[in-house]
Amino acid sequence: MIYDHPWAYELACEFRDIPAEVDALLGWCASPPTSVLELAAGPAEHAREFARRGIEATALDLNAVMCAYAEDQARQAAVRLKVVHDDMTNFDLGRTYDLVVTMLDSTAHLMTLDAMVAHFDRVAEHLAPDGRYILEMSHPSDRLTDDHRVSSTWDFRQEGLTGEVSWGEPGDVLDPITQIVEEHVTITVTREDRTEIVQGVVPYRFWTATELTAAIRLSGRLQIEFQFGDFAGVPLTSPKAWRMITVLHPR
Repeated sequence: MIYDHPWAYELACEFRDIPAEVDALLGWCASPPTSVLELAAGPAEHAREFARRGIEATALDLNAVMCAYAEDQARQAAVRLKVVHDDMTNFDLGRTYDLVVTMLDSTAHLMTLDAMVAHFDRVAEHLAPDGRYILEMSHPSDRLTDDHRVSSTWDFRQEGLTGEVSWGEPGDVLDPITQIVEEHVTITVTREDRTEIVQGVVPYRFWTATELTAAIRLSGRLQIEFQFGDFAGVPLTSPKAWRMITVLHPR
């Protein structure tokens, strides 16, 4: 699995402006949060950025390799980060947080409506009364139209290396009944002395905007406050929108 190679996954996502995204997340809170929980955190880049700013941060992920990597990166950066190995549909941390976030369309790993509702139930249980849950998903245009907002292939460059990412191949077809696709992913990293190729198949469940709303209503514990199409706050319906970002608060 791609997620068993967190260093490669983090490189593949280096195009993200994590500090700017955290600025946006903080701006959408009702008041400055003192605690944050990142779910399906992977390398926990957002959680680490919150921790750098002095906010108590916890990162939760189902993949033990990712958890170990997140702990190591936090230690190297000298930031305090609690890492929890658990499932985002049934975790119980025994406390609440001012802010809960799930980034990078990680809820695409929830394959059924029951799983999505269970996820919202768990989030609600861990959210402070005036807290916010911010959920980033892919924009529906990437699956429902030919007007794709993000590319499935891109390059990256860091000091001493270059790389290419192919997230999905032409033969990876979305099942019209289950809305699940098995995406073939290849991350190629070229260094001065060698080239490394990481490959895997990632199951992906596409969620429409109306299904998202339905799952929130079925849970009954959260309410949509805002929806945006990017981290600058453009409307979800804007031609410039490339993400589906939902800000929720407790009922």
